[in-house]
Formats: sequence, C-alpha cells, structure tokens
Amino acid sequence: MAVRPAPRGFTLVELLVAMAIVVLLASLVTPMIVTAIKRDKEHELRIALRQIRQAIDDYKQAGDEGHIVRLPGQSGYPPNLAVLVTGVRDELDPDRRRIYFLRRVPRDPFAAPSVAAEDTWGKRAYGTDPADPQPGADVYDVYSESVAKGLNGAPYREW
Repeated sequence: MAVRPAPRGFTLVELLVAMAIVVLLASLVTPMIVTAIKRDKEHELRIALRQIRQAIDDYKQAGDEGHIVRLPGQSGYPPNLAVLVTGVRDELDPDRRRIYFLRRVPRDPFAAPSVAAEDTWGKRAYGTDPADPQPGADVYDVYSESVAKGLNGAPYREW
C-alpha cells in the first residue's frame, strides 16, 4: 500500500470562514476610522478659524493704533485675506517696514483641494447680520462654507 501525501493548501470552507472574519473585522473598524478622519479635519478647522480670526483682530488693532492708514468711513478690518499675508506698511515705523499678520492663509479642510486657500472661506463684512453673513468691502469674520455638520451636531458654518 502506497503512502499518500498530505493535501496542501486550504479548503474552500476554510477560505470562506477566513474571509468572513476579515469582512466582519473591517466592518467594525471602518466607522471608527471615518470618525477619526472627521475629528482630525474638525481639529484643523478649529485651528484655521482661530488663526485667521486672530490675524483679523490684530489687523484691526494695528489700524486702531495708527500703524495702518485708514480712510474715513472704513471699518479698519482688512479688505481681503490676502493682505494679511502680503502685509501693510507700518506708518509709525520710521523705516516703513511691513507688518505681516499671517505666513499663509490656512485653507478650509472641508473645501475642495483645487480651490485656492483664500477662496475656501466664506467671508462676512463688518455691519452684516451674523445670521446671514454677506461679503463686502472688508473681512470682519470668516466661516466654513461646508453644509455638513460636525460631530457635535453644529453645522461647520456656525463654528
């Protein structure tokens, strides 16, 4: 009687059981990964909003202190976000050096990547209603234009 070699490989049942376990584990982990990615984007949004709003406030304060030329009737807020990066001449400095408020305009993490960073934000002009923000001659505040809601239930545009 000849000795038969042991079969090699896995049976179809063993492969199906292994695949079922992998699918089950993947379905359990996927929601946690999606939530973690969303939480990271929300963190980036908070930081970006804080940076831009601080730069806008610093620009306004510099104008109030006379470092920036302000014409009568102007609010003192920057005319656009780009001026926070390009800077303005310091009128109180004898050498007329520039004052810079941002190194770069942060982008809205929920906006399309093909859009320029400055254009990813909704802009509210001074004197417009907070419930219905409208752009205008200056930038008083910025907000996300995303229609999605955060993990806390609040729409991103209200952050």
